[in-house]
Amino acid sequence: MKFLREQLDKLKPNFEKGGKLEKYYYAFEALETFAFSPNTTTGVKGAQIRDAVDLKRLMMTVIIAMVPCLVFGVWNVGHQHFLAIGQAASATLAEKFLIGTIQTLPIVVVSYGVGLGIEFVFAILRKHPVNEGFLVTGLLIPLVMPPDVPLWQVGVATAFAVIIGKEAFGGTGMNVVNIALTARAFLYFAYPTDISGEVWAFVGESATTVQGYSGATALAVAAASTGNVVADLNSFGAGWAEGIFSFTSLFIGTIPGSIGETSTLMCLIGATILVATRVGSGKIIFSVFAGAYAMGLLLNLIGGNPFVEMPAHYHLVIGGLAFGAVFMATDPVTASHTETGKWVYGFLIGIFTVLIRVFNPAYPEGIMLAILLMNVFAPLIDYFVVSANKKRRLQRATV
Repeated sequence: MKFLREQLDKLKPNFEKGGKLEKYYYAFEALETFAFSPNTTTGVKGAQIRDAVDLKRLMMTVIIAMVPCLVFGVWNVGHQHFLAIGQAASATLAEKFLIGTIQTLPIVVVSYGVGLGIEFVFAILRKHPVNEGFLVTGLLIPLVMPPDVPLWQVGVATAFAVIIGKEAFGGTGMNVVNIALTARAFLYFAYPTDISGEVWAFVGESATTVQGYSGATALAVAAASTGNVVADLNSFGAGWAEGIFSFTSLFIGTIPGSIGETSTLMCLIGATILVATRVGSGKIIFSVFAGAYAMGLLLNLIGGNPFVEMPAHYHLVIGGLAFGAVFMATDPVTASHTETGKWVYGFLIGIFTVLIRVFNPAYPEGIMLAILLMNVFAPLIDYFVVSANKKRRLQRATV
């Protein structure tokens, strides 16, 4: 590290004021502060807030919370491959991780490469430091993608999300909707056949792999059911993986799906980290699950078709509800900020997720659209909460 520090010190004068690379100072500053703590202090006079938790540490905590989903997702991609070729029982842990890494690592690289590249360009043009927000977004985007998504689509979606979803509104902290979900929504509406419906097992060149193998997701099976949804889920997978969509498999995550969102268990581990460190709101996470469960119970009472009558607790482990509740709904920029508003915001996300799943045949998931919708309404929720608080205080003041 001492060698790196010395090399950076030699290069630094070229990027400082008067240097030949002065206009690229903020790109250099981002690389320097990523590797080393700044050796300067603020020169602003007046009261200052000093805290051990800065934006970098905050973002790193979220990344640590996502690691269980990432690691499990990499393993599961390899696991689904060996399931498809009938070798899941004999394949080793290392073999599954190898296959999963081969398929998922390029998606992560493209996401970070394109996103950070755009962030650097805007930082240079606007002459401001590179913000750390994309450290999280760059990993969230791959985790909500199917493993077989074309890399060029990942690049285009990331560019669209960063430019239109964030930079157009002023940069980090100014976006109205979640950036990672903006990328997924872009692909869903621009290339729906590549990101919804059936999912990938493995695409390879050798005779031992399955060329373009795909199969229905659990939500697609449930939405298409004409009898008992639970029975259809438990019996699905004949000739491939019998009972692959049992409740236990849905909870653990050994099912096909987007890279990081299949395992409710891993999402709950991430939620524990976020809540324990006070980085994520436990109110939002709990209320999303509560809203989905309450709406599921209500629909069970109403009845009408097999999907409506699916047991409410299945909504909590099926699809990406857990991942969305833990890592998307809790986004501090786009979520409600008032304590009461967080309960309302999360509860409505859960309600709308189930409603979209059950009554929109074109999109049986729901969590993405529900979060994006409530992102837009979050300021309005906070407005009414604050207005109600002011009204109560004024009434107490006049008594």
